[in-house]
Amino acid sequence: MLRTLLAALCLLLVGPAIHAASARAELSPRPNIILCMTDDQGWGDVGFHGLTQVKTPHLDALAASGLRLDRFYAQQTCSPTRASILTGRHPNRMGVFWPGMPLRREELTLAQVAQQVGYRTGHFGKWHLNGVAGPGRVISDSDPLSPRHCGFDESFSVSNYFETDWTFGRNGIPEPSQGDGSEVVMAQALQFIEKQAAAKQSFLAAIWFGSPHVPHRPLPADLAAAQGSGYFGELLAVDRSIGTLRARLRELGLAENTLLWFNSDNGGWIDPAHPEAHGVSGGLRGRKGDMWEGGLRVPCVVEWPARIRQPALSNVPAGVVDIFPTLLAAMQVPDPRPGRPLDGISLLPLFDGHMPRRPQPLGFWQANGGEHPTSDSGPAAWTGNRYKLVKLAKNRYELYDLPADPAEQNNLASALPEIVAPLQADLETWQQSVLRSLSGADFPYSQPAPRPPSTGSGR
Repeated sequence: MLRTLLAALCLLLVGPAIHAASARAELSPRPNIILCMTDDQGWGDVGFHGLTQVKTPHLDALAASGLRLDRFYAQQTCSPTRASILTGRHPNRMGVFWPGMPLRREELTLAQVAQQVGYRTGHFGKWHLNGVAGPGRVISDSDPLSPRHCGFDESFSVSNYFETDWTFGRNGIPEPSQGDGSEVVMAQALQFIEKQAAAKQSFLAAIWFGSPHVPHRPLPADLAAAQGSGYFGELLAVDRSIGTLRARLRELGLAENTLLWFNSDNGGWIDPAHPEAHGVSGGLRGRKGDMWEGGLRVPCVVEWPARIRQPALSNVPAGVVDIFPTLLAAMQVPDPRPGRPLDGISLLPLFDGHMPRRPQPLGFWQANGGEHPTSDSGPAAWTGNRYKLVKLAKNRYELYDLPADPAEQNNLASALPEIVAPLQADLETWQQSVLRSLSGADFPYSQPAPRPPSTGSGR
């Protein structure tokens, strides 16, 4: 009875969007969607951004064939970024302030929307949205914040980062593996993709690597190839995995209408005492956890040959908050909850070459005030096409002209007060909106019921 009632509620909330989307689907096929994300890979840690420590030929080939977004922004740390990807909202709206903090159950996820319009969904690798800290552990199907209760039909996942020879959870059941963790999760994702291809079934696959996060334990051959660097040794396996994925998509005849989105979850964890031990920032200021570009700006490429027909490079600001609205538009689905604030926008016009500027700034905020922050709790930033306002503390602001000064070396706040004042007001207005969401104001209704996990093995 309860399951029937929940299913009816779900249909009531998202049904109109589904029917409208179904009508449009007859006009053009929806793409398959693959979201690949690395863990702690800095903006400079790819060959197409000048990396010299190791070669990344497969990531470079991806960048050479797709849309390279050189001003793409994650959140400052990993769980906040993951929450933003799944919801299109700033993580502070749902209380995901720091790594390991749980996703709020009332949030509507990208995977839930995809399920309801007929996609088969799978999560592979690092989850880190169920409130569990420390090394990656198996996530039980009984956990209400497991991938399977957040919209994913199948999962081969753990709670946090993972290394070689790790034990994952296949739909919540422990399963040991052998080999580099990145290649293990890619192999599992490809099994899922091959199954959907055989059934001619649209799919959404989230492949969230645990590398190159510490403690850096690559395969011996990769460690040797990286001249003893564990960080870059792990990056080699990530790069190989991307090459394996792209080659298999072509073999299966799926590459043309598959939207493959690659990015990192935050800037690199740069160690000032050992500046290349955990990657490089490509000349950007700061590191993981900062409001500076080195903490927020990450490598990103989108490949979708059916829509992005020519290789391109864009410096229009974009971010992980844009993934949800962009993919809803790609799936031809109106937002099932149009009343709640989204912080992202659809990037389909950018994919089509019709977005020379971002129509609204991107907001960033590390709320250090715990469960009840104020707008003065922690640093924040407001990033537009040209200027970035950084709020370091109450009444303490810095201003940077990012196209002219990407390394954020020349603070213009005192010289350009006429620029600072409106940006400051806009940032404050946005933060107040975030605080209203955090208080629960966005949810006068219950969330759509997630599809109950199936009892099969998911192989």
